[in-house]
Amino acid sequence: MALFEIENLTYFYPERSVPALEDIDLSIFEGEFFLIIGGSGSGKSTLAKLLAGLLLDFYGGRIGGSVFYRGIDMIRDRRRVPPGEIGMVFQDPENQLVMTEVEAEISFGLENLGLSRDVMGRRIAEVMAFMGLTAVKDVPTSELSGGIKQKLVISSVLAMEPRVLIFDEPTSQLDPPSAEEILNLIKRINEELGITVILIEQRLERCLHLADRVLFMDGGRALFCGTPQEMVKRCPKEGLVLIPPVCRFFYELGISPVPLTVKEGRRVLKERLDGKSLPAEIKGKTFAENFSCEKGRLMELKNVSFIYPNGRRALEGIDLKLDMGEFAAVLGENGAGKTTLLRVMARLAAPSKGRVEFHCSQEKKAQNPTFSFPGGVAYLSQNPSDYLFRDTVEEELLFTLKNFGLKDDGIVDYLLKKLGLDACRKANPRDLSSGEQQRAALASVLVLRPSLLLLDEPTRGLDWFLKMKLGNFLVELKEQGITVMMATHDVEFASQFAQRAVIIHGGEKVCDGEAREVFSRSLFYSTQMGKLCRGFAEGITTVEEALEVLGPIISSAG
Repeated sequence: MALFEIENLTYFYPERSVPALEDIDLSIFEGEFFLIIGGSGSGKSTLAKLLAGLLLDFYGGRIGGSVFYRGIDMIRDRRRVPPGEIGMVFQDPENQLVMTEVEAEISFGLENLGLSRDVMGRRIAEVMAFMGLTAVKDVPTSELSGGIKQKLVISSVLAMEPRVLIFDEPTSQLDPPSAEEILNLIKRINEELGITVILIEQRLERCLHLADRVLFMDGGRALFCGTPQEMVKRCPKEGLVLIPPVCRFFYELGISPVPLTVKEGRRVLKERLDGKSLPAEIKGKTFAENFSCEKGRLMELKNVSFIYPNGRRALEGIDLKLDMGEFAAVLGENGAGKTTLLRVMARLAAPSKGRVEFHCSQEKKAQNPTFSFPGGVAYLSQNPSDYLFRDTVEEELLFTLKNFGLKDDGIVDYLLKKLGLDACRKANPRDLSSGEQQRAALASVLVLRPSLLLLDEPTRGLDWFLKMKLGNFLVELKEQGITVMMATHDVEFASQFAQRAVIIHGGEKVCDGEAREVFSRSLFYSTQMGKLCRGFAEGITTVEEALEVLGPIISSAG
């Protein structure tokens, strides 16, 4: 018998006429590593919350069909599931941390289960050792990095000895090394402890190869379920581009079986390219550089440092110049100072030392009349819910205009359509998916037509299609003379759209250069194609470049 048995499942959120889940038939087996993929708003998180027993009690709504967990009816008798047997970890660890100390956080769930002190002590010791948290046992949770906070949340759920662990994009806010560490831990939990893992993830280059089976969802429907290899073969036929860059590259070349990892791909490249004449380093304009930009200095940071009231030094001696119409990406590990840098640039935090000079005068305007307001700086933080408090998405944008004494001259309709939110204009922002909330928050700051747009993790929760729309839209803004600077962990997105890359480490600027140069030469802050092609053809960062440069050579090799 399967662990989960789902038949003819259909679910409607309250006051919604379109189902969030529709006609789903699915089985998940004991001990599986089950990966769920799909676009933003496709129903992934809704399905996960239903499997965790959280959906109906929290949201209500209408449901049809059947969902059984080990023979227990999850629609009518879900409270018969033993407490702690199904655990769930969400995107943002801050939403699951309730205690101020590490051990207290892990023990919180155990106390709610009514376990004895001896049992709790043993479980806490075991899980802290397994998750590598012993060294931070005395550190306040507020001072932990994003990666450690996520490990702590996983530990607090794992200590309850669940039979099933459900993860909803657990790496979306983490830098590449921390994300890899979390996914490796999840794989260990599945392989070494035998716990069934259900994982929702957008960046498949990190995890596709880890899964036993993959479920693809679209519009609330389960379109396909099969092995990773079957998914790679099926996705392009369905017109999808969700598969990782390495898989897409070899699929386009007709190579079978398709390599799922960089390691497998490099082995195939070595076999196909051995003895062949290879090109020298690839140089040329990046995608973003093909767009002209308005010249002129916009902002300059001179020897900027920032120290928090608790004495923690977040920035040290930052010198940075931004021109009008520039698109720059800031990368670095969690806690490196990226967010602090953006806040200082947005004048939300005054530097402890140094100066921030904003050179945009009231006379400077973008060329495109759609964005002709000579505004100042707009800042979008990591948490979109900080910006969403009105009853509808449309009201959010209108409220911002009213708050600044501006009239709607068509900018609201323009942004809603441009960001794919037109169908959501009358929806409550809190009922939207995380990706939709991110775009709604972005629209709420863009209505001011800023000269400098500062974005903190703008692609969090967005699928490939929406990221491409967002990237193209940001490039349009850049072409119109608006400067865009984003802090991001999404190297693939940054490499495709940004023209400049800045790396921050320990509050200091350690790298600042042309995006292709930075991403093709970095070890961790590199694209999957950059890692694949390193040593064969330097300077490649995208699938398109690899197909153009290496495709003919590989094809001729048979």
